[in-house]
Amino acid sequence: MSGPVLSIRDLTVKVPIDGETRTLIDAVSFDLARGEILGLVGESGSGKSMICRALVKLLPSPAIAITGGTVLLDGKDLATLSEDAMRAVRGAEIGMIFQNPTSHLDPVMRIGDQIAEGIRYHQGFDPREARAAAVEILGQVGFPDPARQYDNYPHEFSGGMRQRAMIAVALSCNPKILIADEPTTALDVTIQAQILRLLMDLRDKRGLSIILITHDLGIVAQTCDSIAVLRNGQLLEHGPKRRVLAEPQHAYTVSLLKSHPSMPEESGGTPLTPAALPIALQPLLEIDDLVVRFPAPGLGIFKKGKTEIAAVNGVSLRIMPGETVGIVGESGSGKSTLARAILGLTPLTSGHVSFAGSDLAQQRRQTLAKLRTEAAMVFQDPYNALNPRLTIGDMLAEVLKVQGNTPAARIPERVGELLDLVELDRAFATRRPRSLSGGQCQRAGIARALAVDPKLIIADECVAALDVTIQAQIIDLFRDLKTRMNLTLLFIAHDLAIVRNLCDRVVVMYRGEIVEEGRCDAVFANPRHAYTAALIGAIPDIDPDKPLPRGDLPPRSEPKAAPVVRGQPLISMQ
Repeated sequence: MSGPVLSIRDLTVKVPIDGETRTLIDAVSFDLARGEILGLVGESGSGKSMICRALVKLLPSPAIAITGGTVLLDGKDLATLSEDAMRAVRGAEIGMIFQNPTSHLDPVMRIGDQIAEGIRYHQGFDPREARAAAVEILGQVGFPDPARQYDNYPHEFSGGMRQRAMIAVALSCNPKILIADEPTTALDVTIQAQILRLLMDLRDKRGLSIILITHDLGIVAQTCDSIAVLRNGQLLEHGPKRRVLAEPQHAYTVSLLKSHPSMPEESGGTPLTPAALPIALQPLLEIDDLVVRFPAPGLGIFKKGKTEIAAVNGVSLRIMPGETVGIVGESGSGKSTLARAILGLTPLTSGHVSFAGSDLAQQRRQTLAKLRTEAAMVFQDPYNALNPRLTIGDMLAEVLKVQGNTPAARIPERVGELLDLVELDRAFATRRPRSLSGGQCQRAGIARALAVDPKLIIADECVAALDVTIQAQIIDLFRDLKTRMNLTLLFIAHDLAIVRNLCDRVVVMYRGEIVEEGRCDAVFANPRHAYTAALIGAIPDIDPDKPLPRGDLPPRSEPKAAPVVRGQPLISMQ
């Protein structure tokens, strides 16, 4: 690496709020060398994304402004450029990859055209030349058939392929700097490893400088050259990754390292041992040969019979009272479909789900009544899972009224007790979700689940979008609630490090089937299935000397559809 391609000095961003001026970025300074990967880490609201938006002058509100400092790109101060001049910089010199590709790719525009659009604007290519260049870029980012896939729309791709398309759009103008804002947060560990390796390969081939925004220190340790730690808009620590990880100078950096789930002995809690589990003769939840099928997409109206895909294919599982069971697997493995089938939210094709002795297939009304009063779910996106028009107190009161077990006069006190359980101040009862952080919203979602006084809680990717410090707090909360309330917890996640720290037992799903299950310590120490080994091998480690995993999965056959004639399945997906 040679001299800096980007030099930031005393960058300050402020916003006027309620008659006063609030500082969002407080005199931040750092350099980005040619070919360097810089990791920006910190909790939500620390200023990571705000700094990168300030670099390209795409601040989220007209009221927010750069009030001081310089942003020098090859000697040119971006902070003083006009909007017309900045349009020539965005894309051509600084490209940006966003966290959610679905929100940033045009759903009614072909993937290839979205890449070619930037090429034509910045490089003046004609349509034929732009298409050829876009096809070449699609090949570089890993599309297996770029000439054909040029004409596909975003919804026709998986999350990992959409993220590759987002990277292709960012690369279309051959920028000097690539800003990647949490590019792998919602992806499975295997896809995450593939995307990170792709970014590193592109850095090596193109000489890119990359700013990688992330809350996962394992990603930083295995991909970045240097680390900048931010909190409350201030740069607390900056230096080579080995120095920062081995000898952190700031107490906040130390707390981030201790919160990382790859360090179970430091995580603040210990998974229950087999001796600590309550003894019960009957399982709380029993699943026997469960099959859930959905119609296969893209069928013609003249096709004879029906063709279906088995999202859950012959799953059998027993969960004892007081157990914490983790369900892991990549997207499409059937985890969430299984959860919805357990709660009666998705129809069963065949098989049985028994909850507290009631069979959902044979006694549907009775079992659903039990599930509505004794089981609850915590969802992945805490903001979309809560009603934005209700205060937190009104939301909890509504659940208590529907359940009918709490006298009307006692509902306000019970709302306070629920907030106490999830360690939220009782003043939060008067606030709406939009005024809460992601971690606070997730605590409110857990409080809503506890309002039914459940025996079973199903947590579906409930910490995937949270910072590592908030993740640790939510995991510790679950651990405490489990002990105090004797809860049974079914924890669905793609982050195996969290499952290893929280759960007693792990179930690995692959293509709708359970391929491995057992005690967490045994499965993680000695995986018996190649798919389990691939998942474990893809976990980013905080040790910077360990190579970034490739994220390769074992060879697998294509899914087989199950033709159904006269409503009877002849074969199922294997």
